[in-house]
Amino acid sequence: DMLPQGSGTQFFYQASYLDQTDNWSGTSRAPAADNEDQHIRTLYQSVGLRHMFNRDWGLSVDLPYDERHFTTVEDDVPAVTNHGQIGDIRITGMYTGFSGDMSSGLTFGLKLANGDWKVPGFDRDTQIGTGSTDLLLGGYHQFRFGGLDGKWSGFAHVLLDAPLNTQGGYRPGTELDAAFGAYPDSWRFAPGVELTPLVQVVGSLRRPDGGAAANAGDTGYSRLLAAPGLELRVKRLRVFADIEAPLWQNVRGNQLVAPWQAKLTVSLHL
Repeated sequence: DMLPQGSGTQFFYQASYLDQTDNWSGTSRAPAADNEDQHIRTLYQSVGLRHMFNRDWGLSVDLPYDERHFTTVEDDVPAVTNHGQIGDIRITGMYTGFSGDMSSGLTFGLKLANGDWKVPGFDRDTQIGTGSTDLLLGGYHQFRFGGLDGKWSGFAHVLLDAPLNTQGGYRPGTELDAAFGAYPDSWRFAPGVELTPLVQVVGSLRRPDGGAAANAGDTGYSRLLAAPGLELRVKRLRVFADIEAPLWQNVRGNQLVAPWQAKLTVSLHL
């Protein structure tokens, strides 16, 4: 749904839930005692809009608000911090003029450094704001397959997030995310009402954080997730939800990981 389908304006709300409870080292579970961080639970929410000026050019603005619970151990005593705030805003341009059906496109933009990265009780790598301005570069391709009938569609999407600066002795690691998905033709229940199942594989590669305030030994990872989902369309309204679970992951040092995570997107096309 978040890939462009035509000109016009789209308003959207997104929510992701991530509960990091399991300590992991390398490619396997590790004792909780090996990690001072014991629990990180985050509800990521954002509102935004995307406007396609025509079939070639578009612009997207994403305003996040994140709520985080963080438990760590300080001098053998658990310390708990809860905080919610506006996160780093993303502004992204889009070029979709490679073909008339907008099946391929490039994205380019910036993640701003407006989010607070000085909240007491959080490490630099658990702050809601990173303190860095990041370059965002990506691309996507949509296609049909399934023989002569072509009853299946698919997509591939890749995004590079490259921090451009260090602030307060901290520079988050560069991250590359990619997704491949496939889905059949929608199931139609009534005029304007459709339901579509979706299967996805999502991969991420993140470099260790850098700078004097970073914990390079316990940051950086690679992972592969399975993410089945459903999209409901009711005329101009679309609701998409998925559940994501790791197929494989390899983390540097000791890090908290989530056994599953969930995402919800609600969008309105005008």
